[in-house]
Amino acid sequence: MGTGKRLVQYAMTFKGILIWGLVLLAIAVAADLAAPLIAKEIIDNHIAPAQEQVDFEPIALLLAVFLASGIVAAVFRYLQFIFLQKGANRIIRKMRNDVFEHVQTLPIRYFDDLPAGKVVSRITNDTEAIRELFFTVFSQFATSFMYLAGIYAALFYLDWKLAAMMLVLLPMLYGWMLIYRKYASKYNHVVREKLSDMNAIINESIQGMTIIQAFRNEKQMKNEFEELNNTHYKFQQKLLILEATASHNMVGVLRSLIFILFIAYFGTGSLTGETAVTVGVLYAFIDYIIRLFNPISGIVNQFSRLEQALVAAERVFRLLDRTGEPVSDEKIARYRGNVRFEDVWFAYEKEEYVLKNISFEASQGETVALVGHTGSGKSSIMNLLLRFYDVSKGRITIDGQNINDMSRQSVRDHMGIVLQDPYLFTGTIESNVSLGDPRITRERVEEALEAVGGERVLKHLPGGIDEPVVEKGSTLSSGQRQLVSFARALAFDPAILILDEATSNIDTETEEIIQHAMNVLKRGRTTFIIAHRLSTIKNADRILVLDHGEIAESGSHEELMKLGGQYYQMYKIQSGMSSTQQVG
Repeated sequence: MGTGKRLVQYAMTFKGILIWGLVLLAIAVAADLAAPLIAKEIIDNHIAPAQEQVDFEPIALLLAVFLASGIVAAVFRYLQFIFLQKGANRIIRKMRNDVFEHVQTLPIRYFDDLPAGKVVSRITNDTEAIRELFFTVFSQFATSFMYLAGIYAALFYLDWKLAAMMLVLLPMLYGWMLIYRKYASKYNHVVREKLSDMNAIINESIQGMTIIQAFRNEKQMKNEFEELNNTHYKFQQKLLILEATASHNMVGVLRSLIFILFIAYFGTGSLTGETAVTVGVLYAFIDYIIRLFNPISGIVNQFSRLEQALVAAERVFRLLDRTGEPVSDEKIARYRGNVRFEDVWFAYEKEEYVLKNISFEASQGETVALVGHTGSGKSSIMNLLLRFYDVSKGRITIDGQNINDMSRQSVRDHMGIVLQDPYLFTGTIESNVSLGDPRITRERVEEALEAVGGERVLKHLPGGIDEPVVEKGSTLSSGQRQLVSFARALAFDPAILILDEATSNIDTETEEIIQHAMNVLKRGRTTFIIAHRLSTIKNADRILVLDHGEIAESGSHEELMKLGGQYYQMYKIQSGMSSTQQVG
């Protein structure tokens, strides 16, 4: 379906308020265009005829009607403006909600390929351009076309021959619009794309400002941004030249053409005696011809906004057309947490497997640790368990049920995760623990924080659990952020817990508190720990050593140390053991 038809579908969602706006607009236009006809009546029937005594009573009545028509036009133009703009705002509100909601359903793989700034640009900048379509362009086009229809109706009423000649404007206007759109579409695509790229680089720069400044990379980032900005400027200038050509200059040419036709028609007619018109008709014709160019100017001047909106809409609909998965409200009973990987293979790209023949079990209450060098596949295993991605081959079961047979939301409903660098949202400590879930009461938040030892760190905050938190929790220490994330996981009482490098970024003192929190969290839960610090997983029930996407070794800490393989070497390096020291 074309972009235009899809925009019409959105408009039809609120067709009631838009139709009322158009009805009010039609009344306003009719009242406004009645003025020249009233003036004609006054001139031809009450002023122009030679009379010894002028009767002012009908003139006064017509002048009252003239004034009333102006008032009606003003009132109804105001009302139609309110209705049409309210409809436009509702359309864009729905579109933005739809886009944001759809983004939540897109697979994680989509965000691997698209910078966050570009997604933000689609939801904000592009929808704002579409808002201009409904807010300004639609209103102006509706007004202009109604005025054109009304003016042509009046012209045909006054003199059909001259009105027929005036119809030459319509194909010229349409042809001009086609020529304009041919070039404007190409320029606008570049402008919107570069604006999106600039949003992406700005977002990336803000997120990585510490690295940029630490490595004195400001000049490089400035040059990259300047290159995008210059391209954006170059095509904006092309659009500016195109718009200047297609607006005032075009209207000026058309106005000159129409007045030449007008003068030629009445001039030659008066010389031959074939055309005789009254002063009132002449006045009305001139008034309508002058008025004729207002809607033409209105249409031409909206060409640029129309094209910008269509290009923006195309980008928004392209995002909406990305295959997503509806968010399921399905609830399942809390599972026990018996996890089984059966010959699992996985590739982010076709046939480029990052996991190969992964098979293991984790029973309820057990702790399984995943270790290995960077890129060995530890995080990929957890991404599959959380169904951020789906397996390429094999299957993963929880309590014997294939997780692919369950909705993603129901799988995750009884899982908790604590990341290496926990993400906190703008709000308070309490809102970051509860995440706004009505099931998580304030008392439950306090209990979770107390259970993980959070009061020892958070007691220094003036607001306690009501302490404001800015984006990413940058005003809190890494230990404080980590404790909040532990309390969050505990508050949701997961059956399966995933700890992703949960102690790698904290100091020794805080690590003791975190270790206590980990022990509290693990009770009765199936726990997976991704760890670089091998000292933190000595008590795990099973340790899986991954190497290039395969399980190289498996066993307890003692078993792996006796084996003397990869785990032994890794532990030896981390603990500083000499070759002569005993291990076990």
